[in-house]
Amino acid sequence: MSTEEECESILRKAGCTELVIEHCRAVDRVAIMIADALTRRGHEVDVDLVVRGAMLHDIGRSRTNGIRHAVVGAQIARELGIDERIVRIIERHIGGGLDEEDAEALGLPSGNYMPETIEEKVVCHADNLVATIRVQSVDEEIDALKRKGLDKAADRVRALHEELSGMCGMDLDELTAGARHGRFVN
Repeated sequence: MSTEEECESILRKAGCTELVIEHCRAVDRVAIMIADALTRRGHEVDVDLVVRGAMLHDIGRSRTNGIRHAVVGAQIARELGIDERIVRIIERHIGGGLDEEDAEALGLPSGNYMPETIEEKVVCHADNLVATIRVQSVDEEIDALKRKGLDKAADRVRALHEELSGMCGMDLDELTAGARHGRFVN
C-alpha cells in the first residue's frame, strides 16, 4: 500500500468526505512539486513527511469545516498515534499560519500556529494554492482572503509564497502553472 493509499484509508476511517480526500490529493500533488523543486536546489526536505502531512492536513474536516478544523485535526491525529511532526503540519496549515493574537481572536486555544519547518511551510502553502480541488495562483488566494477582510493572513500568504519561491529559485506560480491548467505531473 502506498503512503497516499494509507493516508486515504485514515481519512476515510475518520469520516472525511470524498471531496475532502480529493482536496488532500490535490494538495499532496502541489506539495510534492514544491518539495521536489526545493530538493533540486539543495534543500533537505523530508518528502515522505510532506506527503503524509499533505494527505492528512484536513483530517479535522471529518468533524468541522470551520477554522477549528486544524486544531480538531491535530487532536484526531494525536489520538491515532500519528507522528507529532505530522500533527504540527495539520495544526499549522491554516492560512499562512496564525500567530497567538490571531488564534485568540478566532477563539482557538492559545498557541503557535505558524509553520516553522520546511515541511510545515510546504504543506501550508500547497494548501493555499489549492481551492477545493483546483490549483490557483497565489494572487487568487490573496484576493479571496482580502475579500474576507483577512489582510494580515493575505500578507502572510504572500510572504510564505515569496520565501518558498526564493528557495526554489522560481516563482511557485510558474512551477504550478501546468497544474492550474489540469496537467499534474505524477
